[in-house]
Amino acid sequence: MPLKIDVLTLFPRMLDGFLAESILGKGIAAGRLGVTVHDLRGWTTDKHRTADDRPFGGGAGMVMKPEPVFAAIEQLQTPGCRRIYLTPDGVPFSMPLAKELSEQQHLVILSGHYEGIDQRIRERIIDQEISIGDYVLTNGTLAAAVVIDALARFIPGVLGEEKSLTHESFTSKLLDFPQYTRPAEFRGMSVPEVLLSGNHAEIEKWRHARQVEKTRQVRPDLLT
Repeated sequence: MPLKIDVLTLFPRMLDGFLAESILGKGIAAGRLGVTVHDLRGWTTDKHRTADDRPFGGGAGMVMKPEPVFAAIEQLQTPGCRRIYLTPDGVPFSMPLAKELSEQQHLVILSGHYEGIDQRIRERIIDQEISIGDYVLTNGTLAAAVVIDALARFIPGVLGEEKSLTHESFTSKLLDFPQYTRPAEFRGMSVPEVLLSGNHAEIEKWRHARQVEKTRQVRPDLLT
């Protein structure tokens, strides 16, 4: 049974093109996973479709109200589903977490907006809080796109070349090795001879060495 994903956001059109293009679009079209984007305002009950309000205690910005979020998640959730809130103060997103999410049957993803959401939502109806990095976006819909794209790569049949999962950054806690294609000579720059040798053992050795070198330069924390 393909993974089902429901996304709750105040800006559903932000995901229209993203979900229809490239590898992800083909995976959805082939039925490898199903993604439905919902406008959270559909669960508001007033004529102005109010989904946010001023924070108690004062402060800048607006906070997403609990009523429509509770109503939406309670309607969409299924037994055993994972209810996720995307927020800068969540646990860091990673390749192992993406793989874990890809193995679920149903995800309900809540995109945060404005100054965040009412704390009662987080305490009562969210299972996991995830951050895609130490920075703040205008809204969590972009973060939802990142999470969906990363986890979709682990779903069988979504990637055209399954081997690519084992030869990319963070899969082995090393950054990726340099890639080259034709022509072998371009503006005085040559492709390393080892890649043209046909000696696969030497090519693998060279690639691993470049991975270690790049990781040591850019992300030494991964080596520890």
